[in-house]
Amino acid sequence: MTHPVGPRIIVALDFADTAPALALLERLDPARCRVKIGKELFTRAGPALVRRAVDAGFAVFLDLKFHDIPNTVAGACAAAADLGVWMVNVHAQGGPAMLAAARERLAQCREPPLLIAVTVLTSLGAEDLAAIGCPGMPAERVLDLAGLAARAGLDGVVCSPQEAAALRARFGPDFRLVTPGVRPASAAVQDQKRVMTPAAAVAAGADYLVIGRPITGAQDQAAALAAIAAELGD
Repeated sequence: MTHPVGPRIIVALDFADTAPALALLERLDPARCRVKIGKELFTRAGPALVRRAVDAGFAVFLDLKFHDIPNTVAGACAAAADLGVWMVNVHAQGGPAMLAAARERLAQCREPPLLIAVTVLTSLGAEDLAAIGCPGMPAERVLDLAGLAARAGLDGVVCSPQEAAALRARFGPDFRLVTPGVRPASAAVQDQKRVMTPAAAVAAGADYLVIGRPITGAQDQAAALAAIAAELGD
């Protein structure tokens, strides 16, 4: 793969309040990991926390999964770019026009972040897809939605590590694959359904690994990060 050099681990700051997120940022080294800020923390702390993480030297993945009419999503992506984030995501199910609008708006930014699409949430299995009117296996749906993203010119997708090999084979080395659902062998699966160990996910073709509770819930969070990085050879 020909992607820029940098940490492959993205630590998910999935906290309910600002204080533990800021405390963790102080314990982590931005040269060893990137960080993800999602819906709950962003709703509580707002753009100020994103700016603090960026100012501290972290590459920030703003994980808000925009899904709305094209103009609204395009504007939201531009606002994310103004915060200095490294990566932002949208839902591929928003359709081709929405994906294209987001890509076109970011192309106008001075320093556009990576734009990736969410395919199928890693908490969903075949029975869940059937319940929302999308029968079939998650892997099939992931490939279809990744195709929409690729045709719209997005940089990559969020996917389960179990789909990484098929996506890498179909879309080539420059299509970025960001994988949640990554758990060290010793960690509990919890509410994820399609999971894989960090080393196995990278071997399957993943570029970046989103890892939350195995690091954030550890007694020594920096040591937990270091152990996973060592497993990856980083």
